[in-house]
Amino acid sequence: MKTAAELHSGESAIIQSVDPHHPSFRRIIEIGFTPGQEIELINKTIFNDPLAFALRGTMIAIRKDEAKSIKVL
Repeated sequence: MKTAAELHSGESAIIQSVDPHHPSFRRIIEIGFTPGQEIELINKTIFNDPLAFALRGTMIAIRKDEAKSIKVL
């Protein structure tokens, strides 16, 4: 299964799940990365960390490690 960290710039996907065992699970859910939500990878930095996603009409940057815990379709 693909993760949000594996998306290419401009690619959209639907969140299927977030790993509940990840240390930042609550934070990830609270900022809007919830199952069923559509996300789009807007920008990667030179070292691919952090990653900027369009979500619910806003841009949110998260660490690559956090993006790896988000499974997408």
